Amino acid sequence: MKIAVGGDHAGFPLKETVVNALKALGHEVMDYGSYDSNPVDFPDITRTVCAAVLSGEAERAIMVCGTGVGACIAANKIPGIRASVCHDIYSAHQCVEHDDVNVMCVGAQIIGPVIVVELLESFLKAEFSTAEEFRRRVEKLHEMERQYTPQNPAVSE
Repeated sequence: MKIAVGGDHAGFPLKETVVNALKALGHEVMDYGSYDSNPVDFPDITRTVCAAVLSGEAERAIMVCGTGVGACIAANKIPGIRASVCHDIYSAHQCVEHDDVNVMCVGAQIIGPVIVVELLESFLKAEFSTAEEFRRRVEKLHEMERQYTPQNPAVSE
């Protein structure tokens, strides 16, 4: 699977573990930074990572920031992206199975390298359920996106 990865300076200490674990699991990784601990704004990295998912270059994405919350908020502002903060194994697979999440956000200040590897495995092995109830609910999310997205959205810079 092709996976886009990104994070801000607060996520930088854990991002290398994420990239190496994904490669060890046999995935192709597209690393969008940050590449050091110099301050960077998470919305900028999130925008780039999510663009890879929307274009089809990546099938899913992993965002690593301090808590995962900021990256999750930023990602969920983008139509077509469904992001979730995942710091436990159940949420990591359930968010895909029930909600068709395509971006997992984790917090480097919350979890460590052992847990993040288990989260990655759980998230990436999960598949969206074919059950009608989950498909119906995700379609309602698509309807909400269409309803609340401006007719002429600004082109990203």
